[in-house]
Amino acid sequence: MQRAKVLVVDDSPTMRQLIVFALNRIPGLQIEEAGDGVAALKKLTAEPFDLLMTDINMPIMDGLKLVNLVRNDPQYKSLPVVVITTEGAQMDRERAISLGANEYITKPIQTARIIKVARQLLAMQQ
Repeated sequence: MQRAKVLVVDDSPTMRQLIVFALNRIPGLQIEEAGDGVAALKKLTAEPFDLLMTDINMPIMDGLKLVNLVRNDPQYKSLPVVVITTEGAQMDRERAISLGANEYITKPIQTARIIKVARQLLAMQQ
């Protein structure tokens, strides 16, 4: 697998650490972090990424707005997006998927699930 770049977006440093810890079990990943949607957009415009993992509930710009903006950007229209959130309601899941998220994972996160989803979506990018 080529060296894939993943952007992890969550306002909680602890949650970012947990996700990064899980992703570090996949060899060859380069992982960047952002604390909110605005910081994520800055990183996305500065360099290409192969996978975006974002929380929903964040200050400044939430994850759903980020997903919407990413899907409307021709450069990132096909970027795999995973929403990782505490919002477990079916309505929240459907909204995220309708905005363009590829996967929806509810917290508390499970390392095995993060790894499985990341591997599947990164394989699609190859």
